[in-house]
Amino acid sequence: MNTPIAVTIAGSDSGGGAGIQADLKTFSSLGVYGASVVTALTAQNTKGVSGIHDLPADFIAAQMDAVFSDLKVGAVKVGMLSQPAIIVAVAHGLDRWRQSNVVLDPVMVAASGGRLLAPEAVDVLRRVLIPRALVVTPNLPEAAALLDAPLAQSETDMHAQAARLLALGARAVLIKGGHASGAESADLLVESNSVVRFAAERVATGNTHGTGCALSSAVAAGLAKGLDLAAAVRDAKAYVTAAIKASDRLSIGAGAGPVHHFHAWW
Repeated sequence: MNTPIAVTIAGSDSGGGAGIQADLKTFSSLGVYGASVVTALTAQNTKGVSGIHDLPADFIAAQMDAVFSDLKVGAVKVGMLSQPAIIVAVAHGLDRWRQSNVVLDPVMVAASGGRLLAPEAVDVLRRVLIPRALVVTPNLPEAAALLDAPLAQSETDMHAQAARLLALGARAVLIKGGHASGAESADLLVESNSVVRFAAERVATGNTHGTGCALSSAVAAGLAKGLDLAAAVRDAKAYVTAAIKASDRLSIGAGAGPVHHFHAWW
């Protein structure tokens, strides 16, 4: 029996609530072995990002070669890629190792407001990485930034923006409504010939640090276990909703605390 394996290609969050750390916690909690390719180090806590140190693109490529040459990887989650050269290196690595189950979380701004993607890298992300993704998972501000468009105000707007992102080459777009208002938090999984709505009760909590990381890595975990995309998204939405609901059981830091990745365990 093969052990399901997923890889996260993302930045490190020294506070442990987002990035590589959140992805590995999510993989582990969902029964998937997690490996990692670190793209950047951040000096970060629940209150904000105070520094970013990007790793050299050739060393990111070396990490990818080391991991993919040895491990039988079922899915890849791609998160923080802050510079154009890093985006290109990751795209070439995905091609080199023929990775198709790619979940792209276009991380641009931390929950605390810190910018994680250089402005000149946005166009490279659009042109080089989106066409290599099985699914792109933007929240509303990220979708607007990728499209140079206003923030979506309704599910009709969300659908329209997802369709425009599909036109950039992704096979599917999961546009997330967590930044919207209302009693429900609704996400739309949009493919060329279908739209599936995933809704959950909106949870009133300040502990939402790393929710996007947890959702995208949970989707990757489902894909690594052999689920189809819609089933992986359904399970991921349920997992993250429960992790948000349980977040107030934790007392972590003075700012926006993390979700409870291990809510089912402790």
